[in-house]
Amino acid sequence: MKTEQRAPARPPGPKLGFVEGFRTFRGDALGFLLRTARTYGDVAWFRVGPYDLYLLSHPDHVRDVLVAGHHAVVKSRILQEARKILGDGLLTSEGDSHKRNRRLLQPVFHHQRIETYGEVMADYAARSSGRWRDGTEVDLHMELMALTLAIVGKTLFGTDVEETDARQVADSLGTMLGLYDRFFLPFAQYLERLPLPANRRFWRAKDSLDEVVFGLIRDRRSEGDRGDLLSMLLAARDGDEGRGGAMSDQQVRDEATTIFLAGHETTAIALTWTFYLLSQSPEVEGRLRRELDDVLGDRVPAPADLPKLPYTRRVLCESLRLYPPAWTMGRTLIADLPVGGYVVPAGATALLSQYVIHHDPRWYPDPWRFDPDRWEPEAVAARPKYSFFPFGAGPRMCIGEDFAWMEGMLVLATIARRWRFELVLGQTIALDPRITLRPKYGMRMRLHRR
Repeated sequence: MKTEQRAPARPPGPKLGFVEGFRTFRGDALGFLLRTARTYGDVAWFRVGPYDLYLLSHPDHVRDVLVAGHHAVVKSRILQEARKILGDGLLTSEGDSHKRNRRLLQPVFHHQRIETYGEVMADYAARSSGRWRDGTEVDLHMELMALTLAIVGKTLFGTDVEETDARQVADSLGTMLGLYDRFFLPFAQYLERLPLPANRRFWRAKDSLDEVVFGLIRDRRSEGDRGDLLSMLLAARDGDEGRGGAMSDQQVRDEATTIFLAGHETTAIALTWTFYLLSQSPEVEGRLRRELDDVLGDRVPAPADLPKLPYTRRVLCESLRLYPPAWTMGRTLIADLPVGGYVVPAGATALLSQYVIHHDPRWYPDPWRFDPDRWEPEAVAARPKYSFFPFGAGPRMCIGEDFAWMEGMLVLATIARRWRFELVLGQTIALDPRITLRPKYGMRMRLHRR
């Protein structure tokens, strides 16, 4: 008679006290996740406050949860709380609502459509960097945030950054994101109901955001199509038989706010870390410049140039590996799911950390070294498929991935062909893992014109 073998009830992991877990995550989340994966293996369990967390650190686990097991998971509490900012957009919605909205948005992000925005991306990058002065010192992160703000303002809302709308949206989102992590404190559901100054600032910022976005929606409905993404959102129709209809103003608001945050925040962060890495790697910077000179000469890049810039893409890939703007993903189980010899039970949260998997020496020898040659086709083919997942994986993979690659490559190529950056000595370069992986104290650089 065969004896049924049952999966171990719970994997090993660090023991944290109720308050200690919150302090650990707020104080050194990246270090804690790396130590946990290296100490306890590819599947580790720990508790933060009342939450059971399973850290899954093998590329196969990314497939098991996000691809094969997508039906058994929903977004974690962290992203559920993001509904307070983003509403029920693609990033936060679930089930039929998510499927319908993704169908509606798919044509908006069709490759041919987003290519029309490439000229805006490169032109704004050239215009912004053209105002810089040789030998001056800037906070490059702030400069790139302003640039991506201008780009997303133009492509999404059809406005220039000199107008107030895009700036007001960015300021409102910045205020809310700065207060966002308080929602994960113990008893946050009670604290947020109190008339505290932080609560009042949060809700004032949300009111300000909604005032602008709903105003733009009303204007666009009356003016008609202006060729921007907001016009496309308003024109989107569900082509699924029996499900005709467009998005409501509230749905458009939620999707527009999600696109604005993703197109503004994450791209600026990715480019900041890319230029930081180049400033520390003269050989890589030299190879990048030679490719840009050979392909572009004296002109600004266009989308048609991107296939001719393979090394530029490898530089960006390696930056996204080392400093992924989305550094971890959480999924709450709605059904038991076997992963890595264990069963992650319903109600628990699975953590899949890009930062941990992207720094695993099994897939990336000498993982802290900046080496764009890791992205030669042969090297990529030799690694597990989900050893690199900066945009997620499976049915909920980021719908704006092509937009992000185009913007990242065009801005990188436009700026790098004319400017070199020297890191200002004496500053502290540190990671700030919140919703995204920002540089904690900015990034002060001295500008050198080529």
